[in-house]
Amino acid sequence: MAASAADRTRAAELRQALEYHNWRYYVLDAPEIPDAEYDRLLRELQDLEALHPELQTADSPTRRVGAPPLAQFAQVAHRTPMLSLNNAFSDEEVAAFDRRVREGSGLAEIEYAVEPKFDGLAVGLTYENGCFVQGATRGDGYTGEDVTGNLLTVRAIPMHLQGEDVPRRLEVRGEVLMLKRDFDALNAAQRTRGEKEFVNPRNAAAGSLRQLDSRITASRRLSFFAYGIGAWDDANPPATHAGVLAKLAAWRLPVNPERRVVTGVAGLLAYYRDMGAKRTALPFDIDGVVYKVNDLALQDRLGFVARAPRFAIAHKFPAQEEMTVVEDIEVQVGRTGALTPVARLKPVFVGGVTVTNATLHNQDEIDRKDVRVGDTVIVRRAGDVIPEVVAVVPSRRPHPSPQRYVILERHPVCPVCGSRVVREPGEAVARCTGGLYCPAQRKQALLHFASRRAMDIEGLGEKLVDQLVDQGLVGNPSDLYRLTPRDLAELERMGEKSAANLSASLKHSKHTTLARFIFALGIRNVGEATARDLASHFGSLDALMSADVERLVQVRDVGPVVAQSIVDFFLERHNRTVIQALRDAGVTWPEGPPTDLAGGALAGKTLVLTGTLPGMSRDEAKAKIEAAGGKVAGSVSKKTDYVVAGSDAGSKLTKAQELGLTIVDETGLLALLDGKRQ
Repeated sequence: MAASAADRTRAAELRQALEYHNWRYYVLDAPEIPDAEYDRLLRELQDLEALHPELQTADSPTRRVGAPPLAQFAQVAHRTPMLSLNNAFSDEEVAAFDRRVREGSGLAEIEYAVEPKFDGLAVGLTYENGCFVQGATRGDGYTGEDVTGNLLTVRAIPMHLQGEDVPRRLEVRGEVLMLKRDFDALNAAQRTRGEKEFVNPRNAAAGSLRQLDSRITASRRLSFFAYGIGAWDDANPPATHAGVLAKLAAWRLPVNPERRVVTGVAGLLAYYRDMGAKRTALPFDIDGVVYKVNDLALQDRLGFVARAPRFAIAHKFPAQEEMTVVEDIEVQVGRTGALTPVARLKPVFVGGVTVTNATLHNQDEIDRKDVRVGDTVIVRRAGDVIPEVVAVVPSRRPHPSPQRYVILERHPVCPVCGSRVVREPGEAVARCTGGLYCPAQRKQALLHFASRRAMDIEGLGEKLVDQLVDQGLVGNPSDLYRLTPRDLAELERMGEKSAANLSASLKHSKHTTLARFIFALGIRNVGEATARDLASHFGSLDALMSADVERLVQVRDVGPVVAQSIVDFFLERHNRTVIQALRDAGVTWPEGPPTDLAGGALAGKTLVLTGTLPGMSRDEAKAKIEAAGGKVAGSVSKKTDYVVAGSDAGSKLTKAQELGLTIVDETGLLALLDGKRQ
């Protein structure tokens, strides 16, 4: 059958588009579309030429070679937390990681153990006297699910460790995964039975391991690789991470053969590129590589930050990308009042899921990428988790060109509560100013209001706040004081005694201090210390509420940005309404004349507390120091004036001694507070 005019036109369009994208990719080194879209265009042209050979031309792109915890499981507390790793996505971030390690260790060059980052499910295996006794999922890092019965069916996991020097008790950390060939076989069987296929090997492995019926797990071929230890009860484990893996291999635990030991940034990046080149040929899926300081003693010295180790990082491969169209841009108001622009997308399949929304982060990102409604964009699941718009495809922008999207023009007031939206100087994020009133911020505002250092409402935790808000009992903090014991007793898991205790705590919290109340309001950039300074400086809430930026910057440590945050908060009528409602509900505090801390006994001095004082808690000591005009810092430095050391003082005391700082005990602190300088 001869080609139609439409076929000829389409073939010409495809040849022109493919040549254009070849030019962008090979000549300009600036591709506009992801490889998957290029491949689709090429396949379409190949299909047309196969159906109508007369359409094939001598210069057709087809002739060129291109470069393309469930409740049903018992809970298991991990002896050592199974913490996640921070991620790096660029060579620069890897270099920064290496620099931090070198600076933290004092060494000129670091030796690293490197290995693939498996795309599976992390588990911990416990062995006692060499016998496998328990297996658990990672869970939230601290508590996982007991999946021992299912792990027993994974034949890669030895039931008994072989060899010498097996510890009395050993917890092995590793990854359960499904090899590509086993994944293909599983999906082939699913198709034969007319059942739903799995999207990718990771989903198949996770779903198989967390089956309540272990017979289902046994019917699916899972694999396992050990990558470390969580607990080792013997006194002399190996000195290096590589040594640990060698020991695990000697005991016949499966350890990945692609592991190596390298030195410095050059070694890290060479391994990353080598594994990237091997990625498609590997029998299993990986989504990056992992770098760990090889020396275990140095790992201990470097320690952890938040929920991740300082001594290790995951270097992720570029995420999978696809192309789609921005059908609209909307904003979502977060728990802290931040307005986050979200692109509503024509559905597209990326990284194993269908994506319909992607974050645009903030106005700066919208401007930098010049994203507009109607644009064709490249979408990526950043870190294989959060979909984001990577770039616009300029050649596909509609004509006439759509208007720029400006958040403050589209949303001068909050779309949720109608309060004003502001963008502070130097900040990328626009925020709703109705912190006490906005429904989007309601739960966060209530939790902060009730926190120990704010109004200290004991018993008002996250789950209870969820119930109060979800059932419409509380809309803002003032509503808390209208709750009756009966209202509280009717909530899930409360009971009369708990309701009475919470009711008493609410009643007690009505009598507070001005500093606590200011902090409880949740004003942006106003922390506990600033709240105390504001209370001391102004003496009354009304004086603070009427202050302008010029007066506010006269307060210690209050700059223009903080001052503007305070002004913006009190300019919002919704916040003033809630404050008045709190006063009407009986919330009171002592007020008095402004206090000048500049003349305090510790004015201008910085102190650090360490250890346990015999006659006062750390909070009490901190309050006394701040009341005397001093500042309490969390770490010791050359700028520290005094270190107050109690019993069981730790590394802060050692550092103070090394720096030759003045160290005092509780008696010395009391002398300082009385104005008797040392």
